[in-house]
Amino acid sequence: MSSRKKHLVSQERITKRLLGRRNYDLLKPLKLTPKIVEHGGYKVRDAATGKVIFGEDKYEFSATLDDIEAWLEGLNDPSD
Repeated sequence: MSSRKKHLVSQERITKRLLGRRNYDLLKPLKLTPKIVEHGGYKVRDAATGKVIFGEDKYEFSATLDDIEAWLEGLNDPSD
């Protein structure tokens, strides 16, 4: 496994942990399309309602892991 692949797996794990604190799920597509690969590959779902709350801007799975982390930073702290 290349170091780039290891970094991606590690970043996914960290992002999933951050989302889990807010009861959100990280979703990845079952089948990759060129558009998804080029521009994103993830979306966020509210685990309680099943509603997608981030990552469907203009098309499905439009968010990158960096986009999701920045979005989470913009939210209030869950302990507030």
